[in-house]
Parts: sequence; C-alpha cells; structure tokens
Amino acid sequence: MYLLGFDIGSSSVKVSLVNGENGNCVASSFYPKEEMQITAHQAGWAEQEPELWWKNLKLALADVLKESGVNPESIESIGISYQMHGLVMVDKNHKVIRPSIIWCDSRAAAIGDKAFEEIGAQRCLSSLLNSPGNFTASKLKWVKDNEPALFEKVYKIMLPGDYIAMKLSGEIQTTVSGLSEGIMWDFKTNSLSDSLFENYGFTKDIIPEIVPTFAVQAQLNPKVAEELGLSPKTKVSYRAGDQPNNALSLNVLNPGEIAATAGTSGVVYGVSDEIKYDPQSRVNTFAHVNHSAENPRLGVLLCINGTGILNAWLKRLVGENLSYDEMNQLAAEVPIGSKGVTILPFGNGAERVLNNRNIGSVFNGINFNIHKKEHLLRAAQEGIVFSFKYGMDIMQNTGIDAKVIRAGKANMFLSPIFRKTLAGVTGATIELYNTDGSVGAARGAGIGSGYYASAKEAFANLTKLETVEPDAGKKAEYQDAYNNWKKELEKALK
Repeated sequence: MYLLGFDIGSSSVKVSLVNGENGNCVASSFYPKEEMQITAHQAGWAEQEPELWWKNLKLALADVLKESGVNPESIESIGISYQMHGLVMVDKNHKVIRPSIIWCDSRAAAIGDKAFEEIGAQRCLSSLLNSPGNFTASKLKWVKDNEPALFEKVYKIMLPGDYIAMKLSGEIQTTVSGLSEGIMWDFKTNSLSDSLFENYGFTKDIIPEIVPTFAVQAQLNPKVAEELGLSPKTKVSYRAGDQPNNALSLNVLNPGEIAATAGTSGVVYGVSDEIKYDPQSRVNTFAHVNHSAENPRLGVLLCINGTGILNAWLKRLVGENLSYDEMNQLAAEVPIGSKGVTILPFGNGAERVLNNRNIGSVFNGINFNIHKKEHLLRAAQEGIVFSFKYGMDIMQNTGIDAKVIRAGKANMFLSPIFRKTLAGVTGATIELYNTDGSVGAARGAGIGSGYYASAKEAFANLTKLETVEPDAGKKAEYQDAYNNWKKELEKALK
C-alpha cells in the first residue's frame, strides 16, 4: 500500500509517493523547475494564483505515477502540506475570487497592530496567543477594507492546503491548526474567536467545516481522480501548514522537541504543552498537528523570512558560475566571523522577530582591499544563523530551550558552515534526517487514514543521516562573531 504527500510551497509544489510498509520514498518530483511566480504589485506585497499550485501539482504527480509505475488502486491516501498564512477566497461556485495573498505579503501588518490595540493586548495574547499581526485574518480584513466588491462575493475562505483539498474532493474544509495559524482560534473557549471576528466585521459562516488534522476528511471526486490518474477510493486524510508538517516529518510531536527548516525562509519550531506566548508576538504560538483541548500541544514558531533567499540572491550576484557546493567550499576558506563582514539577512519583507519592521538587508564592515566574494558568502550564512540565534533567545522565554534540533538534510542544512555555525552559536546538537515536507505529509496521511496505528509506527524507520555536535573549542569565536553581528542589528533597529 502506498501513501501520497503533496507539499504546496511558494517556490514549487513537490509530490512524493511513499511505500507505507517500509517508509521508503519510491518516487518524487517537483514543479516548476524554476521558482514559481510571485506577483508584487507594490513593495511588501506578494500574491500567487491558486490555480498555479494545482497546475504544478498535476505535473509533479504525473511524473511520480509514471516513474513509480504503481497501480493507482494501491494508493491508500493523500496528505497535504502547505505554505502557511495564505488567504484563498472562493464564491458559491468554488471559484477563486482573487489571487492568494501569501505568507510573505506584509500589507496587513498595520491592520493587525490596530486590532491588537483595540481588542487589547492581554485579551489577544491570552486567547489567541498572538497579535493578529500580518496573519490570514488581517489579510482578509485588508480585502474587506480595500476591495469591498470582491469581499461581498466571498462564500468561504481557505488556507492554501484547504484549497488543494477542495480541488481533490470538492469539499471545503479546514482544521483547528489552520485556524490558529490564521489567528482566528480562541484557545480559552476552544472555538472561533468572537473578539477577532467582531473587531474585523466578519461573520463566522465564511469559515469552512472544521475537520481533524488526522482523519478521513474526504474521498477523491471521481472526475478529478480520473483526471489525475488516481482511484476515487483514495482518501484525503491529513493536512497541515508547512512548519507543523515539517515538525511531524521529523517526528517532533512532544514537549521539548525542536524542528528547523532553512529554505527560502527559515523556521525554528518547538513543541510545548504549556499555553505560553511572547508578549511582543515576535515568535508565535499555534496549535500543533496533535493538539487537543484535553492534551495541549502547541508549536512555538520563529520565522526568519530572509534565509535561503539571501544565499540564492548572492549566487545570482557573485556566484553565477558556481554551484552551491562550490560556494560553500569558498566560504569555508574564511575564518569564523568573516573577517569583520556582517550581513543582516532581513531583505524579504517585514520580520515578525523584529516587531514587524522591514529594515532590509544590511551589509557592514566591507573593506575593498581585504574582502572578496568568499567573505560575503560566509557572512551571509553566518547572518542567517545569527538571526536564528537572536530569535531562539526569545523562544527561551516561552519555555523552548534548544538542546537538540532536528532538520531534514536539505536547503541550507546541506552546508557544513551553516550546520556547524548553528551548533556552535546555540550549543545545540543538530540531527539531520532523510525526510522532507512531502514525505512527512505522506506519513501523516497514513496516520490519518488509520493505515498506521500510531505516529510511533509511522516513523519507525525514519533514518538519522548525520549528527553535528557543538565545537566547544570554538565556542568563544562563534560568540564573538554573534555579538558583533548583534551590535550591527541593534544599530539598524535604532
């Protein structure tokens, strides 16, 4: 029996097919091969056409079915991972009303700040665990205020993964985990937030049916199944935002466990059983995939928007003829601290960890007679890691203390400099695994459909590829480099 995982990112859509019995990924593919288009009509805006996700999913799925040669009847169920915080709006005919306002769009930050003040900081934080900030509900309020004719057409709102599930099954549904990431869920009442909906002027009937994260949520629509080359017996049985799903893919489900990713953006995600929050909402608390009111499991999330996108930008600028491996080798020739060059990586929109400020990326300490591109390449990786460290110090106040960090061996975690610097400056052990979001979603589908009796069974053959321990002999060097970087950040924030 096989399990399908769909990972709906903002750069690409990845599909993986997993052998349920042994947990091996038998085929995977992603589209587009270049980064997916993001439209920005104004600075700080970011939109994507939901139909683009569906188009690329179909292309990737066709590759996977062809490569694997499996009988579609043997595919048990589908799990969906998706880019968090995106807003999809549909009318009564299930037609998309406007492009999706996605996670890195910062147009609604002022709306969220105003609601935080009007509802009251204490009420927001104790019930929603966050400021409404620049999250999905605030994006919808922006549409209400600025595109009222479109808002009038809204039948239901969804997150990107809910949209994909709708395309597969025809059912419009969402989850508590998803609603919490949109800052619409009241953890005190275990229901939709009266205070937020009243403040924003929304009626609750725009929210889809709420289904469990792990469950047989729907069957494939027969016409869609035929179009995709799948069986109509295949079930949709799991959905989660990309960061909770990444944690699931690394078997991070229990209090004290921590997962990290470092793709276009970077995330550190720790699990807690205590309802705690950062008073300034610089790190955010959401319902984890296995959360329930009776057995709380909260994911505390640090997001750094400017992560791999900085590395990719530098590759285009100074490393066009270099592979990422060659860039890493060049950077390794430079000592810790990059001989005084520091880079603040905040060039991908407003950063929550900086109180939703957009300070841009800042390069400091460059000497034209000393520094070469390898200094910039190392300083970029150090700057990304140091931004993680800065946010993880804030996470400690919510009870998340990083002793072990689990990550898939992908993206920035492929770089030895990145891994060693993260271990060196945080003092945490880094564990790298053979998994990714699409494989994690497939395992989640197996849990939701009942194919696996438990998460323990689902992750029985998760393989650890590498362990990186902190280098105690270089602790002072890493700390000095971080302190130098932090001083430059404090200057920029002033």
